Amino acid sequence: MATEIERKFLVSGESWRQHADAGTAIRQGYLCAEKDRTVRLRLTATGATLTIKGAGAGIARSEYEYAIPRKDGQEMLDTLCVGAPIAKTRYRVEYSGHVWEIDLFEGANAGLVLAEVELDSADEAVDLPGWAGREVSEDERYYNAYLTRHPFGSWSA
Repeated sequence: MATEIERKFLVSGESWRQHADAGTAIRQGYLCAEKDRTVRLRLTATGATLTIKGAGAGIARSEYEYAIPRKDGQEMLDTLCVGAPIAKTRYRVEYSGHVWEIDLFEGANAGLVLAEVELDSADEAVDLPGWAGREVSEDERYYNAYLTRHPFGSWSA
């Protein structure tokens, strides 16, 4: 079984930008967004992927990802997804032996900036960069599937 082990943090400040790549524009939506499983569709300028994720056990969950034709992905995003698609730019930053992915959200989720780091095991030590703020790994409000139905811009202070 393929397993994703990931920690997620709010991003503090802009210092990460000096080490980031050029970024990749992403649009994504969910064909299924249940507590115990999601089916995600993701589009970039160069392709599309379909990702199936199982229920989480802490920061780990099963994950299966498949490339699909971009045209099919666009059609599914436009006609089959629940909630509003998410738009974001993903940047990659290498820090202390790990690749961090920083998502700068747009549209209804503008103002939200999240950093994720994938691990080999749930107990793997991670040196946190100074821009990694509060950990939100197990806070479902910060899951992309949640954001399609409850955009960050609609949250009360």
